[in-house]
Parts: sequence; C-alpha cells; structure tokens
Amino acid sequence: MAKTVMIIDDSVSLRQVVTIALKNAGYEVIEACDGKDALSKLNGERIHLIICDVNMPNMDGITFVKEAKKLPNYKFTPVIMLTTESQEDKKLAGQAAGVKAWVVKPFRPERMITTVAKLILP
Repeated sequence: MAKTVMIIDDSVSLRQVVTIALKNAGYEVIEACDGKDALSKLNGERIHLIICDVNMPNMDGITFVKEAKKLPNYKFTPVIMLTTESQEDKKLAGQAAGVKAWVVKPFRPERMITTVAKLILP
C-alpha cells in the first residue's frame, strides 16, 4: 500500500513540483495551501510524512506543526520543513515544535525524495 505524504505550501507551483516528484516515487499526496487548510485535512486518516513551508498566510508552518503534534494521530508523524528560511533561530523553533528535517529552497526533487524515504514511517 502506498504511503501518504501531505505537502503544505502557499505556492501552487512548488506544490506541483513536489507532488509530481512524490507521485513518481510511488507516494499518495494530499495538498494544502496553508497551516489552517492542512489542519482541516487532518481527519484521522494515516499520513506517513508532512512536508511544510514556514512562511504562509493564515497559519505559518511552525504554528501548524505545534497544532498537528497536539493531535494523537499525528503526534509522531515526521515533518520536513521546506523553506527559504535558513536562520538558526527558525530551525531551532522548528526543532522545538517537532520538525525532523529542514530543507532550504531551491531544492533538488531527487534529494527531497531521499529525505522523505529516510524519514517515512513503516
């Protein structure tokens, strides 16, 4: 059975690039345009990994991770931040919220798939 990955980014083109790369690697994909949209899609269904931007309207990525980690079904779901942010304080805030990996844009899709494969739960 295919693993499910949620991609959260306010950029439609970025979501498309990541979705195509993930689908080509055999993953199911759920897309969300910001943290609020993503939370509304966390309906108890199994999500194996979340890829999330930091800077988004309505709810930023770090706030989303904190909220998602409060939900019993998503407490242990690994999160990759995919962002233009590379400051140490942002990374530390992400780690404190439960982020497992930090990938800075622009990124190579094949590297993203390798990171996803390493972090995804069986």
